[in-house]
Amino acid sequence: MLHVGSVAAVDALRQVEGWPCENVAVAVTGAVEAMHGEVERRFPWASVSKLATAVAMLVAAEEGVVELDDPAGPPGSTFRHLLAHASGLPFEHGAPIARPGTRRIYSNYGFEVAAAYVEERAQMPFPEYFACVWEGTGMVLEGSAGAGVVGTLGDLVALARELQRPERIAQETLDEARMVQFPGLSGVLPGFGRQEPNDWGIGLELRDAKSPHWTGAHNSPRTYGHFGRSGTFLWVDPDAGVALACLTDLAFGDWAADAWPRLSDAVLSELT
Repeated sequence: MLHVGSVAAVDALRQVEGWPCENVAVAVTGAVEAMHGEVERRFPWASVSKLATAVAMLVAAEEGVVELDDPAGPPGSTFRHLLAHASGLPFEHGAPIARPGTRRIYSNYGFEVAAAYVEERAQMPFPEYFACVWEGTGMVLEGSAGAGVVGTLGDLVALARELQRPERIAQETLDEARMVQFPGLSGVLPGFGRQEPNDWGIGLELRDAKSPHWTGAHNSPRTYGHFGRSGTFLWVDPDAGVALACLTDLAFGDWAADAWPRLSDAVLSELT
């Protein structure tokens, strides 16, 4: 295990040693910097991939390859709908199950459709476009645009820093991405049940007043991020000035719904 950074922050991170996974890497970045665990190990990120993919797609929007309000996906849907899980597409490949803009339906398929649209407009395979955006990191997109990234804790920290102090996209683009898209939509947050509303930004899941939730009780409502079913998560809390990144080799389950909020609250408590 590697222990780097503030003593208090590392102590908060040490609780992952009691988790039921064989390998874990965790870091806090921002106002406090600390790392703990298997920091050189490459982990599959599962749906945390959507954060890195969303940044690549926002770069495409800034470059004029696509426009957020271009028609894309099922009739009546736009590129923005796809990234905000509001297109009406189901979780996996299939026909729409709702009209665009009426329900928040978490959709891996929607990200695949969005990636195909960028690929068509850029005339470049989406994994190559992704690699250009994330040049200088070790993250690699292998397969699904919504769940196929593999990388180390350092790579996830690079993503966290981009979502705190952006360099690949403009600050105003990030500001728009972390605003609620299509306000008021209800839907199911995977693993945590129905949320009313189930707020989402552009590729970013927004904490707002959701309960239950995978972040901590002390996270501000402005917290945004994502978790993955491979036992991974990343949140950014702009009010606290920190991000918390976690990679494990144990699939999401009841253990995570209990452990992740406790870890989040322990880290935030050290800041005060």
